[in-house]
Amino acid sequence: MTERKERALKFAPQRGEPIRQRVIEAAERLLRQGKAEFSMRDLAAEAGVSFATPFNQFGSKAAIMHAISARRVELMDARFRDVAPPSDAMARVLVAVDVAASVMLEEPVVNRSVMGWLGTASPAGGTALTRSEAFWTLALDTSEGLAPARCERGVRSLPRQLAFGFRGVLSFWTAGELADDELAACAREVAVAILLGGSKHATEIGR
Repeated sequence: MTERKERALKFAPQRGEPIRQRVIEAAERLLRQGKAEFSMRDLAAEAGVSFATPFNQFGSKAAIMHAISARRVELMDARFRDVAPPSDAMARVLVAVDVAASVMLEEPVVNRSVMGWLGTASPAGGTALTRSEAFWTLALDTSEGLAPARCERGVRSLPRQLAFGFRGVLSFWTAGELADDELAACAREVAVAILLGGSKHATEIGR
């Protein structure tokens, strides 16, 4: 078989295979290998697609990193649903924190690299905050356990506060200032501090 035919077969689209997922998975493989500075040409070669395909599908490397981040949040969401969380808001959020931290710690090399890119603008705009808010909204679920006077406001604003809090902890972990075994504990502390402002416990403490 000639080299030209081999290349044609390599870059031919495979029936039923989503090209976007193929590119994302290739990016994750490169990150696992410690190649965070990979070029789009490197990515195309790893994915077995033409050089133009990653650009056509995503537009930029930053957008690919955002797509990997989105997959992580989807995994957090699925795992949280699987654990049958309790009804109390505080307990639910702490379960969500543990789930989220465990997902990040499964592939620390990949996830630290991705986190480092989330502050980089992509042509289509990032969706990290929107996706994170949706996850923490799922985690919070109801106002059970929150002080009655703050229930409505709390359910509306707490998901964003929790998203900010978890992202803040992740930023220190990404920078290497928090060890892997500190991530979950620190994230739980931040979540508790955020939730106490609207919990029954805070009402009791204030009496």
